[in-house]
Amino acid sequence: MARYADDLSLAHVLADAADSISMARFRAHDLHVESKPDLTPVSDADQAVERAIRATLARTRPRDGVLGEEYGTVAPAAGTGTRQWVVDPIDGTKNFIRGVPIWGTLIALMEGDQPVVGLVSAPALGRRWWAATGHGAYAGRHTTAATPIKVSGVRRLADASVCYSSLDGWAENGRLPAMLDLIQGGWRSRAFGDFYGYMLVAEGAVDIMVEPELSLWDLAALIPIVTEAGGTFTDLAGRPGPAGGSAVASNGLLHEDLLRRLGRPAQV
Repeated sequence: MARYADDLSLAHVLADAADSISMARFRAHDLHVESKPDLTPVSDADQAVERAIRATLARTRPRDGVLGEEYGTVAPAAGTGTRQWVVDPIDGTKNFIRGVPIWGTLIALMEGDQPVVGLVSAPALGRRWWAATGHGAYAGRHTTAATPIKVSGVRRLADASVCYSSLDGWAENGRLPAMLDLIQGGWRSRAFGDFYGYMLVAEGAVDIMVEPELSLWDLAALIPIVTEAGGTFTDLAGRPGPAGGSAVASNGLLHEDLLRRLGRPAQV
């Protein structure tokens, strides 16, 4: 933990600033929303949060690179380090602009291709989740009101709660029948979406969360939290880490069956 203590503390500072900005704009009557080239929405809050985080990182971590959803990649201002902060200023922008409180800021630190620190802050829910490699995973309003979290002990899909974002992506990549089979084979299914399903896996409230297509900023902060809580996080091919562009998160006990049902062998 000592290796990442300062980085994790900084992630909380970044999240505090992000929460202040985003909550001031949540449900604001003058919120400005545009469509990006990929036709996904971006609000002035997304942009303001990312600018604030980047400004702090430029002062405090000039040897680290930064990748953000809204403003792309910035190389280290000093040196050529292998560390990179990965930021999704508001994960769940569609919820944010409609007044749904399930949205959050995702902050990760990567060393090479591995996320080693992850923090998710959902101020409208009054909750935050965080983890660092070798440190364990925690949740609460802040570090002063935190409890350790861990995944569930459910061993059978028939007893499992299955979470997903939507069915559209599964249909687009030809996996809708497999996904429907997974949903129907579980005890219960809900489409909580975005970061929230993964945090529920880490807390042991649900057992499975899957998404077929994601970007690095969607994934990086989630992986340390799920894995430090005792879970397993891979792509659809069973490969650990964020490089695969898809996400299969579970309590670990269900992972092999989960990958098999989705059409790929386990490689965990």
